[in-house]
Amino acid sequence: MDNSKIGQHISGQFNKELEDVRNKVLTMGGLVEQQIELAVTAFSTGDLEMAELVIKQDNQVDALEMAIDQECMQILALRQPAAFDLRLLITVIKVINELERVGDMAERIAEMAIQLSSADSNKHDQYYELEHMAELVQEMLHGALDVFARMNIEDVTTITGLDANVDREYGSIIRQLITKMMEDPRNITRMLDVLWIARSLERIGDHACNVCEHLVYMVKGEDVRHLTQEELERKMKE
Repeated sequence: MDNSKIGQHISGQFNKELEDVRNKVLTMGGLVEQQIELAVTAFSTGDLEMAELVIKQDNQVDALEMAIDQECMQILALRQPAAFDLRLLITVIKVINELERVGDMAERIAEMAIQLSSADSNKHDQYYELEHMAELVQEMLHGALDVFARMNIEDVTTITGLDANVDREYGSIIRQLITKMMEDPRNITRMLDVLWIARSLERIGDHACNVCEHLVYMVKGEDVRHLTQEELERKMKE
């Protein structure tokens, strides 16, 4: 990781504390990425053990969020950081909240996979678009975590730009599910479960965008929340 943006303080311990926080965020991010991959695979294959593992991992994600949050609060209280260091800690607190929510979405997908496992067959053929949507949001989240690791925001608009693709696929999936429900009312319960999975994936994409926005604040000191994609692209060129 690039440490050049972290101020070199008189206290070497302060430097270590900031680096420790960053490393823990990336550990949490890696765990959440694994949750998404396992949850989607569990849905595709009907692997109940894999789905149960995702649900159990959520406790680890929650514990990491609490530990990182407490560590940030201690640093804020004891070190009274300013400028970039202050923005870094504020950003970390926001990012871990986003990651915790992503973990919740992965847990929901795993729960839906368990519900669907006894009813569905040939999942891969039935839900190809859903799996492609999952690949997109995984790419977005991985990119956002890479931006955090490198503290280089040049790829932010590329990542947030993928959200339009996610939204299009989400809309297409909704239309397909509605059609299946209209064709046979017996499909309604199962299709609603699939809809929850699609909605969870769409939300993961939103959380990845939120992470990117927080990182722009960390590096540039500018709040870019609520900007359109076009406005964000112009802002990043300034």
